Amino acid sequence: MPTRSAAVLTSGTANAARMFVAALAFTSAYVGFSAYSNAGSTPEPAARVTLSSRELPVTAPAERAATRGEVTVSVLTSAGAGAGCAKSYVARSLVVNADPAEPVSYHWRLARWSPSARTWRTYLADHDGFAAPERTVEWLPQVSGNPGWYRVELEIDGGKTLRSDRFQVSC
Repeated sequence: MPTRSAAVLTSGTANAARMFVAALAFTSAYVGFSAYSNAGSTPEPAARVTLSSRELPVTAPAERAATRGEVTVSVLTSAGAGAGCAKSYVARSLVVNADPAEPVSYHWRLARWSPSARTWRTYLADHDGFAAPERTVEWLPQVSGNPGWYRVELEIDGGKTLRSDRFQVSC
């Protein structure tokens, strides 16, 4: 019995080796033919593309210029402003540097009215600065899923705190 199983094993290994050699020969012939047919081909000529454009009229209202001593807040009306309860706002003011030789820092605060505490509480905050005689500064806070009354405060280092009018966020 051992000789019979050895013979079957030997013939099976020989068949597997023949199949492997045949597959290898077929693959190399296919790759060689493919490379030969691509070597003689010429590249396609470049296609000419003509671009055109047209002017579209400005349909958004002009934004109000920032004024010194006042913080203005408006709703951001672009497509990325958010949907549903997520609303983005633009807060602007003109900051005048008392000493143009030195930088000026300022701090933004979005405050939300708390009816239970009857006080304004910080909802978001940010800070920035610049070194110039004056600059129109703006901040883009976003309120997401939290309706209520809000206002924006701008504190300029060495100056007073400016407050916007309150505005209501609703869903």
